Parts: sequence; structure tokens; C-alpha cells
Amino acid sequence: MKSFILVFSILLLSASSSMAESYNYIAAEQMKEKLTKGEDIIIVDIQVKEEFEQHHLPGSLATYAYPVKNNCERAALDQAVALYHETGKPVVIVCPRGEGGAKRGYDFMKSQNVPREQLTILENGMAGWPYKDLVEGQ
Repeated sequence: MKSFILVFSILLLSASSSMAESYNYIAAEQMKEKLTKGEDIIIVDIQVKEEFEQHHLPGSLATYAYPVKNNCERAALDQAVALYHETGKPVVIVCPRGEGGAKRGYDFMKSQNVPREQLTILENGMAGWPYKDLVEGQ
């Protein structure tokens, strides 16, 4: 019985660690570098309209899809999916805090044949963005 519990525990730990690795993230420093170098990326901002108008990264595609929980909010990402399929450019998803909404947006885009290798989430979202000189809005 002890060996069963040990094996079960190991399986649970490996499943939870692989789930934690199922999203690609980009740190603020790396994103700043991409922006300052003018790298050709698609920045998909899912913040609600009021937050987007207050602060967003330059060149962001406003989708107002947050929290990406229903079909209407997922449909707001269709333009980003289409842009990816037209250009093949890497996608960075930006949300208020880089958590649930960003993950749901990531999952939706992946379900629309945007490869995992082309998708990243901005760590800590706009709330954690320290480079105020690289923010547009009011």
C-alpha cells in the first residue's frame, strides 16, 4: 500500500509540474528589449477598454476580451488569431496581471491553431510592467 501511495504521489507531482510548464512566459525585461529593438511581434492586449485606454504597450492590438470566459470574449480574439495566420509573427498576450485571463486567451489561441511555440504571456501583465516610458494611454 505504501508503494502505491508513493507512486500516486509522484504521478500527482509530475502532473502538476507539467501543468505549470504548459504556458510560455516572457519577462518584462525581455519584452522591453523586443519593443526597443522594434521586433515584429503581435501584442494582444486583453484588458477591458477602460484599462487599455489608461495604459498599454506600444503597438498593442486592443481586444477588450478580458476575462476570456465566454464565447463573446473569446470571439474578441478572432482578429488576433487571423493576424497570426496572416503573418506568422510571434504573439505576446498582455492582461491586467498575467494570470487567468491571459491563460484562457493563450488556450483559445492555441485551440485556433496558433502554435504553442509562437505564444507567450507577459509575466505579471500590465500591473507588473515597470517601464512607464514604454506605456501609451491617458
